[in-house]
Amino acid sequence: MKFKSILVGMSLVASSLAAFAQASAAAFSSGTTQATTVAASMTEGEVRKVDKDTRKITLKHGEIKNLDMPGMTMVFQVKDPAMLDAVKPGDKVQFKAERSRGALVITEMQVAR
Repeated sequence: MKFKSILVGMSLVASSLAAFAQASAAAFSSGTTQATTVAASMTEGEVRKVDKDTRKITLKHGEIKNLDMPGMTMVFQVKDPAMLDAVKPGDKVQFKAERSRGALVITEMQVAR
């Protein structure tokens, strides 16, 4: 009788682990696809200030979806300081930003046409 109980218990554990693994794989797969889609979109903004000495730019921007951030005006670091040579206050831009080492960094930016 004990052997039968052990087999039933092991069967339940195995089926629970299989269900968990399947659910985790599905969640990871859909989450990765969604994150990739969101990261591919660019955010619109307006340049308020360019500070080449500190490699920073102040932007008034719309919602940054991949960072779950509402529209506001704030300062960003730039991944490549050459980005700052292409813009001036008042320019409309499209950009991508990400968190890097505790800072918000513009990784891509182009003047909107």
